[in-house]
Amino acid sequence: MKVNKSKSRWIAMVVVLGFVTGCKVGQQYVRPDLALPDEFRGDTINGVVDTAHTGTIQWNAFFQDPILKELIDSALVHNNDMKTALLNLEIANRQLRQNRANYLPTVDATIGSANRQWRSSDFNSGPSTKWYNTEQKDAPKDMFMSVSQFGSEISFSWELDIWGKISNRQDQLLAEYLDTFEAKNAVQTSLIANVAKGYFNLLMLDAKIEVAKRNVRLNDSTLRMIELQYDAGEITALAIQQTESQRLLAASLVPQLEREIFVQENALRVLAGQMPDSIPREAGFTQAFAENMMFTLATPLDVIRNRPDVRSAEFQLIAANAHANIQQAMRYPALNIGGSMGINAMLPKNWFNIPGALLGGIAGDITTPIFRNRTLKTRYEIARLERDKMEIDLQQTVVEAVNEVSNAVVTIEKQREELEYARRRVENSQLAVRNATLLFKSGYASYLEVITAQSSALSSDLDLVELRQQHVQSHVDLYRALGGGWK
Repeated sequence: MKVNKSKSRWIAMVVVLGFVTGCKVGQQYVRPDLALPDEFRGDTINGVVDTAHTGTIQWNAFFQDPILKELIDSALVHNNDMKTALLNLEIANRQLRQNRANYLPTVDATIGSANRQWRSSDFNSGPSTKWYNTEQKDAPKDMFMSVSQFGSEISFSWELDIWGKISNRQDQLLAEYLDTFEAKNAVQTSLIANVAKGYFNLLMLDAKIEVAKRNVRLNDSTLRMIELQYDAGEITALAIQQTESQRLLAASLVPQLEREIFVQENALRVLAGQMPDSIPREAGFTQAFAENMMFTLATPLDVIRNRPDVRSAEFQLIAANAHANIQQAMRYPALNIGGSMGINAMLPKNWFNIPGALLGGIAGDITTPIFRNRTLKTRYEIARLERDKMEIDLQQTVVEAVNEVSNAVVTIEKQREELEYARRRVENSQLAVRNATLLFKSGYASYLEVITAQSSALSSDLDLVELRQQHVQSHVDLYRALGGGWK
């Protein structure tokens, strides 16, 4: 019967502990309503909507240029921002692993201790009680005595997770770890986009310098033709001077573009985590990347699910929600269980005098805050407000993400129209240069018409190259806006 009562007590204790440890307080996380539209404004590139959209393509399949892929590979390994992001991820992982151990008790060991006390002779009883006579011992002459103790023990302490402080802390650290992971992905997507845009800008500068050199050669030819007419007395020296000015204008673009190429090469090397150096590449600027690219979009919901910055913002909200729950739990009682077990003797040689030298104990306490100058309540209120701020940040991140995709889609579509006009303008300018030159040779046009036609042709060629570069970069921007680059 006694055994059954003892078992009943233990069963009741387990049930009570199971009940109180299940009393998790706080608000469970619920994803806020993001109020997303069904489609992106301005989506006229194509009518294909698929969850496997362009943003889900791996970056090394999206970019085909081998030199660009080599630069991106180097950047992902050697870029300092990327290295920092990876270290932040490792730190968050260590914190998460450490908190898992908080469910277990802490255990300490005192390997050896020595204690010597000097006590008054009446510490236990005075001479008047005849204690020494009863024990048949002589009273100390100096009325003091010493006691020595030697021991070794193991102790433990365990806080039960009654209100969910530890579990909420685990939720917070897990969300912070995932936030750090998404932050690393966001760094990677931005890094890849910046390397690609820098590389395409370098190709654009190559194309521009070829246009400038070609125009210089054209101006040289025109200048020789005008000098012949000047020698024949058909025109004045003013024609030579104005033609020379036009040639110098085109020639001055060459060192300017060479400087920009030098700076862009160094910038790309720095992004790739390398020392400044030149970048080998094929001559000329190619438009094939943008002209052959067909994007597959998805619904706004599918897109934001693929964007690291949106996922990061949501994990920050989850962490803030868990932190608010922790601050709420701090206002409730805490249950701690502790104990120790070891050996203790007045002489070390008696340590293993079992069971006489054994000692042990167990204790439990419940502590609750009563008056803390409103500190705990204020911390909880601030944590709730911080959670509300994180929800606003998430909403703003989503709005900006949808806006980026919408802008990139329309930009690409309108740039296609601009490119068509720019090509026609270049064709018309080149025809005007040929006609002006023929008419000038035949005496039906002035040198000013030739200079004007060449100036217009130079401007048209440079504008077309610039627009092509912008069109390619817009494709990179859309790829990044769709969340591409982290896979």
